[in-house]
Amino acid sequence: MKKHIGIISLFKQGWIILLALFFACDSPNRNSSSSYRVAVASFMHETCTFCPGEEPSIEDWTYRGAPLKGDEVLHGAKDWESNDYIQGFVQQAKQFDNMSLIGLSSPRDVFGGSSRTWNKQEAFDHFVNLMLEDLKAALPVDGVFLALHGAMAVRGIDRPEAEIAKRFREVVGPNIPIVATFDLHGNEDQDFLKWADGTFVTKRFPHYDSYAQGERAARYIHQMMRGEYHPTKAVKQVPILTATVLQWTGQSPMMNIMERARRWEDEYPGAYVNVFLGFPWSDVPDVGTCVQVMTNNDQTLADKIADDMAEFIWRVRQGWSQGEFLQPEEAVKQAQQAIVNGKTPVILADYWDRPGDGTWTLHELIKQRTNKVLYAALTDVHALEEIWNKNLQPGASFDMSVGGYTGEQAGKPVHIAGKLVWKGAVWGYDRVAAIAFGDGNILVLTPGYQQCITPEELQFGPVNPDDYDVIVLKSRVHFRRGFDETGYAPSIFIVDAPGDWFGTTRLEALKYNNIHIKDFYPFGEVKFP
Repeated sequence: MKKHIGIISLFKQGWIILLALFFACDSPNRNSSSSYRVAVASFMHETCTFCPGEEPSIEDWTYRGAPLKGDEVLHGAKDWESNDYIQGFVQQAKQFDNMSLIGLSSPRDVFGGSSRTWNKQEAFDHFVNLMLEDLKAALPVDGVFLALHGAMAVRGIDRPEAEIAKRFREVVGPNIPIVATFDLHGNEDQDFLKWADGTFVTKRFPHYDSYAQGERAARYIHQMMRGEYHPTKAVKQVPILTATVLQWTGQSPMMNIMERARRWEDEYPGAYVNVFLGFPWSDVPDVGTCVQVMTNNDQTLADKIADDMAEFIWRVRQGWSQGEFLQPEEAVKQAQQAIVNGKTPVILADYWDRPGDGTWTLHELIKQRTNKVLYAALTDVHALEEIWNKNLQPGASFDMSVGGYTGEQAGKPVHIAGKLVWKGAVWGYDRVAAIAFGDGNILVLTPGYQQCITPEELQFGPVNPDDYDVIVLKSRVHFRRGFDETGYAPSIFIVDAPGDWFGTTRLEALKYNNIHIKDFYPFGEVKFP
């Protein structure tokens, strides 16, 4: 009898061991000697739903090439670099000898970038399904890392990034960590963190810290997989809506907001404090300012930090949510005075022009006979088609009207008589042209919106930015990376548009369908908290 009891006891112990092994395989809480497999994917778009034009299709998302796969996602392809968030994540993962990465099919940038309007749900589903097919084939995995933007807008899907996290969660189950990196212009609320375990948002604009956020995400998910971090999360929305030109973190009080977040992180190791400033040209339900906090098994601390950050942002709201900028006529006058004073090059930044075909500043430069101007760049597909269809070569005459074709806000087309000095591929576009006109002026034509960030981007063919007194850019803040914070341009003027149109700070003129603008400061009588 005792012998039978012993056999039964061993039998039970065997089942216990088997069950333990089973749950160990399904759990991220392994010991330090375990090997962890992490799936990595990226799907990023800053969607301007107010921009005119066709809704991006699958073809627009594959204009620059087929989706990246496997190691291409992690390390880039011959013709494509992986984004900074993924590079940071990959490099940090290499520091752990027990973490291997699996790249899931990820689309490249959409044609036209942030000048494109609503994404078609068909395109969204197509690329997310490619990722999930790869994920299912790679199972089991111990973690998921998503490099997202936060301001994607998709017809029929209110919160695309949260939907991505939800679909991933349905595949990997409830216990596998999912973390993501975001641009601070993301529109996010509590929904993403219902499905995911952590967010890492850039704290600088321009985004110098994208790589660092990728590194932080890698360390975080590694701690979770080891069972050393148990996230407690807090989300606090702040009813403030601002144009991105006002969100430069190189000035107060915006830099104070981000510094406060860093101080909380320094004071409490294991606390992660994220501030979304929002992207107002996405007409989505979760648009606006939001604070997201993660702590290690300390809900009280998470709530305390989120409340403090939200209250501080509200206290200093006036300093970063309102601003006035020069109209084109006055901006050009001041540029000419800067030239006289020898403070060149002068940057004129058309902050409001999202499609890239706005001509108000170009009109004024010509009207006031400004010379040695590099205008980089003006969107005009039709002019480029004319150049390519006629097979014009450098040296050929150029005589046509350009720009101003997306509506009244863009201004009227400008007649340019000059000569073609360069044509070719640059900035990811296969058709770009440089037109010489007037006294030492160059106009660069592109098929889609182009935001140049550094002087080096403007060095192609016969073009060298050092040769010009005035450089016109279609940028709000990112240009400061190469032209301001390096000391390259001693004179910088942010240029406004003469009208209440999308792209300007005058958001109350827009017809939002998913929010009431008066529910947000500074456009209504808003009480908070």
